[in-house]
Amino acid sequence: MFGLASPAFAQKTKLTVYTALENDQLDPFKKAFEADNPTIEIAWVRDSTGVVAAKLMAEKDNPRADIIWGLAASNVGLMASMGMLEPYTPAGATALNPMFLSGKTPQTWVGMDAYLSLVCFNTAEGKKNNKPVPTSWADLIKPEYKDSIVMPNPASSGTGYLTVAAWLQIMGEEAGWKYMDALHQNIAQYIHSGSAPCVQAAKGERLIGIGLDTRGASEKTKGAPLELVIPKEGLGWELEVTAIVKGTKNLEAAKKLADWAASKKANELYAKTYPIVAYPGVAITPPNYPPNLEKVMVKNDVEWMAKNRDRILAEWTKRYDGKSAPKAK
Repeated sequence: MFGLASPAFAQKTKLTVYTALENDQLDPFKKAFEADNPTIEIAWVRDSTGVVAAKLMAEKDNPRADIIWGLAASNVGLMASMGMLEPYTPAGATALNPMFLSGKTPQTWVGMDAYLSLVCFNTAEGKKNNKPVPTSWADLIKPEYKDSIVMPNPASSGTGYLTVAAWLQIMGEEAGWKYMDALHQNIAQYIHSGSAPCVQAAKGERLIGIGLDTRGASEKTKGAPLELVIPKEGLGWELEVTAIVKGTKNLEAAKKLADWAASKKANELYAKTYPIVAYPGVAITPPNYPPNLEKVMVKNDVEWMAKNRDRILAEWTKRYDGKSAPKAK
């Protein structure tokens, strides 16, 4: 009677999952997936985006991860171009917003959620100093905004990089650098944080902060006199995505996680953290978060963002680093 293992005690497949998700997301995600897939156990390997991406690159010829769940699309897009991913279109992927798909057949990665940069304008400071509310990125280079704008340093902030990459894609590289040359005259400081510019604008320390969408909304909800401006040219953005690592020895289990990660249930979990998610209709819009931002997300080539990151950041640093905030010791 003790010769056969009960199904409940059968050997589970351990799935090594590399992620840059926040620590407080890990346990709910793991529990929800394993409840639906009791034969699979998630083993997280978690760190910041840059560290996880570097680890995956270092392990390129001897991969240790089975699947990526929650890493920036621009990093994963570069891995796709290097042949590091196992192409797979998850069940149910056709139900997702096409903007969250790699566009390849089969898909190389599938998006989960998006974060964007927008303009936080302090209306009290604007009224006091007779400064108009801008309506476009082009407005920000007008002389009345001299020394009154802060934005994230793209070399240290993902929000800063997605903003710069969006300008170069919207305007073209020559015009984009010319625009940033002009904007530089109005920049008070480049800050090493995606959230801090909207916080500084909220406090009235600066008139304008270019920064993270969710931070702008939360500061306004706390009572700050902020107007969240959506420039008419559109908003830069980045995605967190899921992708199977080529060479995994647990391909079937990885596919089950990829399927689950693209499901409505998973997107309902993502929506607890991010206002824009891949599955239509499940988003939870926080107070004061601008509606329908999906419609103003610019056309974004995440593989281009990844391939050109080092070149763009080197050029940006050469031109503008003189106004960067000191780095914390």
